[in-house]
Amino acid sequence: MSDVSTHQPKFDEETLKADVMASSEAGRTTTEYIQHHLQNLVFGVHPENGLSIAHGSEEAAAMGFWAIHLDSMFWSIGLGLLFLWIFKKGADKATSGVPGPLQNFVELIVEFVDENVRETFNGKSEVVAPLALTIFVWVFLMNLMDLIPVDWIPYAAERIGIPYQKIVPSTDVNVTLGMSFSVFALMIYYSLKIKGAGGFFKELAFQPFNSPNVLVQALFVPINLLLEGVALIAKPISLGLRLFGNMYAGELIFILIALLPFYAQWALSVPWALFHILVITLQAFIFMMLTIVYMSMAHEHH
Repeated sequence: MSDVSTHQPKFDEETLKADVMASSEAGRTTTEYIQHHLQNLVFGVHPENGLSIAHGSEEAAAMGFWAIHLDSMFWSIGLGLLFLWIFKKGADKATSGVPGPLQNFVELIVEFVDENVRETFNGKSEVVAPLALTIFVWVFLMNLMDLIPVDWIPYAAERIGIPYQKIVPSTDVNVTLGMSFSVFALMIYYSLKIKGAGGFFKELAFQPFNSPNVLVQALFVPINLLLEGVALIAKPISLGLRLFGNMYAGELIFILIALLPFYAQWALSVPWALFHILVITLQAFIFMMLTIVYMSMAHEHH
């Protein structure tokens, strides 16, 4: 009995030290710290509280589908306006003489996107290149927010009474799927415009299996529609979830690193941040390239 009573307090103390982290003045546990940093600022209609801001994931879930993530909307729109301001300023200062640093930067990105569009897109469209440029820069800026230390803005928001502040819009699946379904809507629109409703239906109904025999082909049509329909719907879902998954995982690793002692944070966060710069750029590039490919497919005739 004496051995058990002697070791039990020591076990509780070690467990407490391992579980409790100094994440804020309130002293959250590890689980609470992670949940707080991954929680969006949700605004909607609560069944009991009416129109309000959710305080916790339970209240956010109770608000249902029509709730709005205020932080995702604020940062994504703000970064979109920043993109427009930078490129507008670069265009205003454009000169045929010796270009300035901003003009060089803007021209470098425009030429990079234009080259990829010319190599990948086979049709003729005045929309694809501006769309690709917008997606690449906008997604890159949203991803770039992941390099801001995870505690800075959420802690500052708490000091002024804002309970949650998730500053990386691309870690919100609503944002990434919203962008991907917008691309999907354009893809369907141009497929119908270029090929017509009949041509678009034939594209889905007469491949991958086809036969010169009419009766055999009639048997193949339902199978083709099922296969091509699933492949068609999978495009926007995979496009959005790929970006979300990579950025969410990166953000979670930064949060876990922030739970470590100070010396370990610097030892791990700096190398991870340097590597994450590649991930940030690559994800923006992949989203842009797949958008160009999907738009090219929409403009092609079989």
